[in-house]
Amino acid sequence: MILEKPQIIYENTVRGHLVRRVNRFAAEVEAEGGIQTVHVKNTGRLQELLVPGAEVTLQWMDNPGRRTSYDLISVYKPGLEWVNIDSLAPNGLVKQELKSRDYDTVRPEFTYGESRFDFYMERGGSRFLTEVKGCTLASATHEGAGLFPDAPTQRGVKHLNELAAASGKGYICSICFVIQMNGIHRVEPNDKTQPEFRRALARAVQAGVQVVSYSCHVEADCIMITDAYEVGHK
Repeated sequence: MILEKPQIIYENTVRGHLVRRVNRFAAEVEAEGGIQTVHVKNTGRLQELLVPGAEVTLQWMDNPGRRTSYDLISVYKPGLEWVNIDSLAPNGLVKQELKSRDYDTVRPEFTYGESRFDFYMERGGSRFLTEVKGCTLASATHEGAGLFPDAPTQRGVKHLNELAAASGKGYICSICFVIQMNGIHRVEPNDKTQPEFRRALARAVQAGVQVVSYSCHVEADCIMITDAYEVGHK
């Protein structure tokens, strides 16, 4: 249960339609009376979302030093409605959620072993490590399920191995999936994309790492965590 409802509201937004994704970092969008080159705030594949003609939401960034004037923050997909693709949003939401709880310390970007984890917390004499992942891929075969990762991630496997090791040394460890879609309440490992991640996740769970899925309500210009579900994987 979430004590407060962490949310991110984007200001200065406009709607448009995707023309094409140029590369991992840029796309062309028809908006504001012309074709805009915009920054894509997610380097994942997003093949099922960033399709030509898709309705998108852009945020105007008032920064003359930038190469692009807009960030692409959400995409409309029939069946899911708005999907948030801002890769910074999951950490921002989880930081709000952690700050609302009774930890003595919440420290972002904490180095442990050979990894840098998103959050380190303390409460009394207990130490916590949390890694956050955003989920933007819905399962085509399991209703209500999201899949992670949408592209192979050796960094993600490394994080799971380090969390398992830290759990064995007394840390209370968790991996948190923030589901940036409506109607999705759990995340399953994407075995088709990376079986290694599924195996690493299973080892981590066996070592005591908690797996938490945060479900969200997403609109064109905002995202809010609505609930948390602790899940297990075999």
